[in-house]
Amino acid sequence: MPTSPVLDTRGLTKRFPGVLALDGVDFALRPGEVHALVGENGAGKSTLIKVLTGVYRPDDGELWHHGEPARFTTPSHAQRAGIATIYQEVDLLPLLSVARNLYLGREPKRFGLIDFARMHHEAAETLRGYGVDVDVRRRLGSLSMGARQMVALARAVSAEARVVIMDEPTSSLEPREVETLFGVIEWLRGRGVAVVYVSHRLDELYRVCDRVTVLRDGRLVHTGAMADLSRLRLVSLMLGRDMERVEREGATTFSGEREAWAGTPALEAEGLTARHRLHDVSLTIRPGEVVGLGGLLGSGRTETAKAIAGALPLDSGSVSVVGTRLKRGASVPAAIRAGVSLLPEDRKHEGIVPGLSIRENIALAAMPRLSRFGLVSEKRVDEVVRVFMERLRVKAVSPHQKVEELSGGNQQKVLLARWLALAPKVLLLDEPTRGIDVGAKAEVQRLVDELAEEGLGVLLISSDLEELVEGADRVVVLKDGAVVGELEGAEVTEDALMAAIAQGPGGGDGR
Repeated sequence: MPTSPVLDTRGLTKRFPGVLALDGVDFALRPGEVHALVGENGAGKSTLIKVLTGVYRPDDGELWHHGEPARFTTPSHAQRAGIATIYQEVDLLPLLSVARNLYLGREPKRFGLIDFARMHHEAAETLRGYGVDVDVRRRLGSLSMGARQMVALARAVSAEARVVIMDEPTSSLEPREVETLFGVIEWLRGRGVAVVYVSHRLDELYRVCDRVTVLRDGRLVHTGAMADLSRLRLVSLMLGRDMERVEREGATTFSGEREAWAGTPALEAEGLTARHRLHDVSLTIRPGEVVGLGGLLGSGRTETAKAIAGALPLDSGSVSVVGTRLKRGASVPAAIRAGVSLLPEDRKHEGIVPGLSIRENIALAAMPRLSRFGLVSEKRVDEVVRVFMERLRVKAVSPHQKVEELSGGNQQKVLLARWLALAPKVLLLDEPTRGIDVGAKAEVQRLVDELAEEGLGVLLISSDLEELVEGADRVVVLKDGAVVGELEGAEVTEDALMAAIAQGPGGGDGR
């Protein structure tokens, strides 16, 4: 197999106003290798990917493609050169059909017109190979996040790219889908296709990657064989911290030392039922308590959170916040006024407003509280934004920087700041650490502890069993939209969670 790089950067530098995003970075990608690109949010990973794919133009340095100087001026230019990218936030078109997304720009033609029959047949056959068995005429947006991710993967591979860049590819996938992905990666490796693999999940990196490049603060700090780098050393390189400190702090930064407050529950949800989605789901959260919501993708976790927050209409059931029952069919604004705040899983489409500044995104939900007689107090807005940017350690040039320019971890903090500015009584966190680096993840976990200690009731939804075990006082387990188990205290272990997830609603094995 040839060892000369298919993509090669030399002294790559990229500046934004007040920020040096890349500082003389060297990066070499060889044919047939899976190369991990890691670092904290804000380390420069996304910027490097966007330079490689023609989204950004470098301010200095060189980009080489198959041994020749190259400068991709647009993403389509990079795609024509054989570089495909699968972003964490799937960048396909949700209003178009699954088949149209799969073949967009290269639809099969007959007599100069799109051959829909052939396209639908081939799309269905292709996606079955990725474990996605759906009506390809459906809108892409009607599929789960995991299914959309697999469609994006199938599109990239079917385009016969020679370089495939995967940005947090497993963040929305079920275990079965993860195994399919790894099989595709092995197939790509065997065909000599180079893969750039961006992930914060160390188990995945050590399973599929040959080499690793570590960035920190826009600089290259390490490149070498994955097998030659211990996990402890890798984390310390990413964080720029002493190995002993990393070893002492462990895998998560939850304290595990909490006691729920006595008195009226912060939240009581009883018999939540929505046709084909939820079946008699009940849970209680006391002030100062973190309740985990476990289960596989599609188990009803997100639907439960949305039902509590007024975003999913219910056929029956009730929600009470600190003893006050919400009216039947309560809307999102009504739930917010009652003290319920939801941090959604899909921060790109349901959370941040990318064209607005950090300041505007944080103040968005709190505007009614920051105004008097319809007039907004700019001074009060500035103070709220300053307080929460400092508390959540949002890394930005200024509050007026556009939120879309921030790393994923900092965007997540901005969303948290928006809802904390409302002083909620119940905070619903749907995958709050998905796709963010170990440093930002630790900060979010510390904040969850702090909020619970201050008396907030927290619902923590996570696909990471370790996060549930370390962070939750109790865990309610869902399957097929129904509660199949509840674990508390010492009962909350990974083995017990997996056993509860595996069983059926009636206590059987679910088959």
